[in-house]
Amino acid sequence: MDPVEALREIAYWLERSRAETHRVKAYRRAADIVEALSDEQRDRLGRTGTWAALSGIGPKTAAVIAEAYTGGVPAYLTEVKSKAGQIGEGGRALLAALRGDLHTHSDWSDGGSPIGEMMRRAAMVGHEYCALTDHSPRLTVANGLSAERLRRQLEVVAELNSELAPFRILTGIEVDILDDGSLDQEEELLAELDIVVASVHSKLAMESDAMTRRMVRAVANPHVDVLGHCTGRLVEGTRGTRPESKFNAEVVFEACRQFGTAVEINSRPERRDPPARLIELALERDCLFAIDTDAHAPGQLDFQGYGCERAQAAGIGTDRVVNTWTADDLIAWTRQ
Repeated sequence: MDPVEALREIAYWLERSRAETHRVKAYRRAADIVEALSDEQRDRLGRTGTWAALSGIGPKTAAVIAEAYTGGVPAYLTEVKSKAGQIGEGGRALLAALRGDLHTHSDWSDGGSPIGEMMRRAAMVGHEYCALTDHSPRLTVANGLSAERLRRQLEVVAELNSELAPFRILTGIEVDILDDGSLDQEEELLAELDIVVASVHSKLAMESDAMTRRMVRAVANPHVDVLGHCTGRLVEGTRGTRPESKFNAEVVFEACRQFGTAVEINSRPERRDPPARLIELALERDCLFAIDTDAHAPGQLDFQGYGCERAQAAGIGTDRVVNTWTADDLIAWTRQ
């Protein structure tokens, strides 16, 4: 087994099990270090067994590299894989029907991994397609993409699509919903993208009527396909907790229905957004849904099981979930 592959696999399984970030980063950093070595350097270190002499390689990562270098599957990789359980036991039927993920991030914004690594893993978990939806420019804390950077990203995606076919990377963005409901990116550029997820990231405590108007204007925009994590809440995790934004959900979901905008069921464990009562309300309003991971790293791409479990518990059928559709049908819908 290639040492780089082994290290990245361990990072993936640790991340999937929600291990501490520093542990995941240690294996991913070690993979980057080994990947940068020449064949000659690898041979010398392999013969002498001195992997730990490299800066950034500790005893545990060195042991993994040594085992993989000699052709075996590292014992630690076998261990972490054996401990991995099914995510979202109660959502298996929906999970099996999903064809892709419509909300993911790369290291072009606030994700932790390159586009290629994210998308290769998306193909490995069984997706037919995956939308790359890095942040828009106003979200500077997340290194949001200016129009110029987004255009450069589209060129990278086109090259990767040629390499990864038949798997398909869908071009996209998670665009900020600004205070007045307008969108944080050029309209002409939004029109070029396959998937536009619109989310509120600022002034989450805005007064209810104003927030309702803000969200309705956004979902009514013909470029918007998915309303992302609609309440903005956080229920656990290192960022602490945050209450739900206040808005008239009946009005917002009716707008989603009328304007053909899917309501996202965000699968991140710290979000679980929308809450169950709002999922049920959106279903009553005959909304469409997108079950997304909002993944910021490869190991989070399996989080869809959490969202599927919540959706299935609410009685949402596969016919209401847009990412059970083929890529062609999905794009035909977003182009309407």
